[in-house]
Amino acid sequence: MGKRWSPPRSICLHLAGEVLAVARGLKPALLYDHNCAGVSELQRYLKELQELGFLTLRLHILEIGENNLIVSPGHVCQHLEQVLLGAVAFIDVSSSQPHPSICSLDQLQDLKVFMAEMIAHLQGLQRDLSLAVSHSKLHSSDWNLCTVFGLLLGYPVSYTFQLNQGDDNCLALTPLRVFTARISWLLGQPPVLLYSFSVPESLFPALRNIVDNWKKDLRTRFRSQNDFTDLSISSEIITLPAVAL
Repeated sequence: MGKRWSPPRSICLHLAGEVLAVARGLKPALLYDHNCAGVSELQRYLKELQELGFLTLRLHILEIGENNLIVSPGHVCQHLEQVLLGAVAFIDVSSSQPHPSICSLDQLQDLKVFMAEMIAHLQGLQRDLSLAVSHSKLHSSDWNLCTVFGLLLGYPVSYTFQLNQGDDNCLALTPLRVFTARISWLLGQPPVLLYSFSVPESLFPALRNIVDNWKKDLRTRFRSQNDFTDLSISSEIITLPAVAL
């Protein structure tokens, strides 16, 4: 990516592992946040990986606001279709309420519209059978990016809140069960972080089936590939004085 854009070697190796995990369907997308590299640098990077024979599946760079996500269009479509069928839970953490609460997708009509538009957008991309690294930019002024990114990154539980109340939330000093999924890739290198998301501990009993189904699906996807080993899914309970979303 050039000296100006290259992160340290350890981060580059982890990034390559994350990209491969997206290509193998272990996660729908990854949010690139290692440095200020833009779309052209990311396109060049992914093209280099393809020319090295590292990637054999077409990936797409989705620009939302000032954020870039590397996505597998087919896998994101599959995931969003499952979300519409109830595979993901939503938790309202608006600052106006005393504690987090589960809300249904029917209460989030704007989000349903977003997902329908996103599925149509990505299905259009899939009609291009070339391996070229494509790019598209979507406007996000009316979107809750916290919820949108939670969906695109494949979390089984996504936080949402009322945008007219700012970025504050009611998660401060709330015990959170943080789930982490990691996989091994290169010998002698740290595991690749696949997922990290949280669920309010008070709501976890009601969401256990959702999380268990996510674990089962991830293990099934893991068994269908041979690039990674040692899938590990763990959880711990933490309490923070403030939680940024």
